[in-house]
This record gives sequence, structure tokens and C-alpha cells, in this order.
Amino acid sequence: MEEASRHGKESCIGPFLVIPQDVNSSIDSNPTSIDESSNVVLRYRTPHFRASARVLVPPMACKETWTVGWIQACNHMEFYNKYGTKGMSSWELPDLRDGKIQAISDSDGVNYPWYGNTTETCTIVGPTKKDTKFTVSMNDNFYPSVTWGVPVSDSNLPQLSSIRRDQSFTTWLVAINQATAETLVLQTIRWRMQLHIEVDPDKPLGQRATLREPVAQEQPHILGKNEPIPPNAMVKPNANDAQVLMWRPKTGDAIVVIPPKY
Repeated sequence: MEEASRHGKESCIGPFLVIPQDVNSSIDSNPTSIDESSNVVLRYRTPHFRASARVLVPPMACKETWTVGWIQACNHMEFYNKYGTKGMSSWELPDLRDGKIQAISDSDGVNYPWYGNTTETCTIVGPTKKDTKFTVSMNDNFYPSVTWGVPVSDSNLPQLSSIRRDQSFTTWLVAINQATAETLVLQTIRWRMQLHIEVDPDKPLGQRATLREPVAQEQPHILGKNEPIPPNAMVKPNANDAQVLMWRPKTGDAIVVIPPKY
């Protein structure tokens, strides 16, 4: 209390302090699970990436509002589904693929730029007279459906032969002033998810897919030096709205199967 009043008005022009006390990040050790219960699609569920931080905000003398939480961007995406000799489908982020941007927002699509607004963020409204302590946490995983049959064909004949996925993300713990948009990066985490599923379409349903290496994922890296947030990580569109499903046949031109939402 004495500390807060002693600094009085000076702290209004002084820096806003956020102290991350305990930042943890991991990817669950369980392997990707494969679900062949549908005769239309193969589903798989990857282990979860998790990040959490205990945060302390000392007393704030000013009438300010700050939000502290997690922002995530995708830096790289390869997501290929091969169909024997026919060709492959792939989910692509055209601007990222073509090098026009270095990262794309992985927000929930509603609460830009935040990854979400339940456990992922906390808002502090000043002035406050004592320390504010809280935890912000997030988790992420993939749970897609991949058609057994060629996506541009009317036939449901199983021809899927392999799934490969390699995605990289940067996740930031950030404080943003809601009035001025001043942004403080408190912690930077980098992580990657790799997947290879081999499929024998000639086998009966339930026995087709086999998980290949890497079965266990590389653990996230909490960086010693923070990285800046690229502009595209803060604004629309997010990765889900920008992605496009392409069919790339062995011969002939690529076809857009599902256009981007944005």
C-alpha cells in the first residue's frame, strides 16, 4: 500500500508492469489417435499443446485497462492427403505458402487478436490498490476429417493412401492497453506438430490406418529472447478462415475444392 501511494501520480506516466511468474508449456505425451468408425472419412485427433502462465500485476495508480493473454500465429503449414496414383488434396494458406506474409493469426476468429477469451485472457481495470494475481492458459490440437475417397469425385471408393502434416506456431504471452493499443510481449513460445499416417485403402474399415513416426511430438521451446508479433498475427483473417482445400491431380490443373471463407 505504502509503495503504491509513494509512487502516486508518477506511476501513471511510468511503465505498466506485468510479471510472468511461472510460464509452462508442453505437448501431451499420448500419440495421435485414429478413428475409422466412418465409411466416409478418417478422423484423427492429435495430442494437445498446452501453455499456462501465472501472472502478477503490481498496483496500478492510473485509470487504465489492460488485457493479458495468449496470441498465436501459424508460421508454416504442410497438410497433404495422398490418394495413391490419383493425386493429393492439401489444405493451404495461400499468402503464407507464397511468402507474402510470415505468419497468420490463429485467433478463434471472434476475439482478435486473442486465441480465445475464456481461460486465455484476463483484463485488469485500474486504478488498483493491491497486487492482481491470475493464471491464463490455452490449449490447441488438430481434429480433422479426411475423405477416404478422392475429394473431387462422386465415388466413395477408398483411395486415401497417406496423410502428412507439419505445422509450426508461435505463441505469445502479451499485455495490451485497451485504450492506446500499446503491446508488451512478455513471453514467446515456439512449437511444432508433425504427423504421418500410412493408409492401406484395400484393407477393411477399421484396419486401414497406421501411425508412423514421429509418434511422440517434440516439446515446445520457451524462448530466452522474445520475438516481435508480426502484423498479420494481430488481424483478420485467422488461419481457419483463410485456408483453402486444393485438389492437385497427378496430371492436369489444380482444383479449388473448398475456397477460403475470408
